[in-house]
Amino acid sequence: MDEVERAMLEQRILQLKIEHRDLDDVIKRLAEQPGYNQLQLQRLKRRKLLRKDQVAWLERQVDPDIPA
Repeated sequence: MDEVERAMLEQRILQLKIEHRDLDDVIKRLAEQPGYNQLQLQRLKRRKLLRKDQVAWLERQVDPDIPA
C-alpha cells in the first residue's frame, strides 16, 4: 500500500469515527426524550454499529496484525 492509499484510508477512518460519535450523541438525545421512536432508535444503533465495523475493517487494512 502506498502513502496516498494509506492517507485516503486514514481520512476515511477519521470520517467514520466522527459519524460514529455523532450517531452516539443523537442516540443519547433521542433516548432521553419521552415517547421516543423505538424503531428510529434501533436503526440509529444499527447504523452506529455498522460504522464501528467499517472502522475496524479499515484499520486492519491500514495496519494488519500479520508480522512481515
